[in-house]
Amino acid sequence: MILTHHLRTVIMSLSGKFPLTASVLGNQLLTCSSSFSHLCDDLPKQKSTDAARKGSLLEYTASEEKEEERRWRMYQIGDQGHRVDMKAIEPYKKVISHGGYYGDGLNAIIVFAVCFMPESGQPNYRYLMDNLFKYVIGSLELLIAESYMIVYLNGATTRRKMPSLGWLRKCYQQIDRRLRKNLKSLIIVHPSWFIRTLLAITKPFISSKFSQKIRYVFTLAELAELIPMDSVTIPECIKQYEEEKFKKKLKRIDQELNGKQERKSEQ
Repeated sequence: MILTHHLRTVIMSLSGKFPLTASVLGNQLLTCSSSFSHLCDDLPKQKSTDAARKGSLLEYTASEEKEEERRWRMYQIGDQGHRVDMKAIEPYKKVISHGGYYGDGLNAIIVFAVCFMPESGQPNYRYLMDNLFKYVIGSLELLIAESYMIVYLNGATTRRKMPSLGWLRKCYQQIDRRLRKNLKSLIIVHPSWFIRTLLAITKPFISSKFSQKIRYVFTLAELAELIPMDSVTIPECIKQYEEEKFKKKLKRIDQELNGKQERKSEQ
């Protein structure tokens, strides 16, 4: 900057003493610029390899930004948008799925498989449940067009995977009023003693309309009598759970029959 200022001063002083034409002044400026460029050539420059490294770093940062965008997804809950950490809930996304339609029109079957819930002993359990909550409610907003039912698959679920009553109540309360009204049925498949007791205790605090929508189903065959199963995905762990339960039932029946026969023979 000092050198440029010096050149400008010299040119101005020369133009004051000698009447220079525009072409002569332009030639002088070009000569000065040329000299200045030679001086710039002597300055230390960044090596091309350094520039290449800088370019690759910028590309890496851009890819990181894209990855960050893929990690977060916006879901609409009521009038507000909520960000969901999709990377965190990736192993648990199967907890909710679309099971096709029933009856006439777009009456959706929403399948909620509790066996895919995270275990409560995890250190980031609260964070996972908070993001799962937003994912489940946001998915309901997307999947439901008209009336719908929820098939709650409770089988093959340990107590550590059971969502708390508060979490379930929060889910129901956060569902848009239109969706709450359009819920026609809540079918609980393979209800455990724990969940039946829990619902019995909380029944006085639940609206009578909602209580009338709850129905217990103890086998998949019984479920198939109520809804079309073509698009309902039943997890393998639930199929195994029912098979083992059926085997235990047969074994118990055999033991009872054998016991009766033994008592008859003793008489």
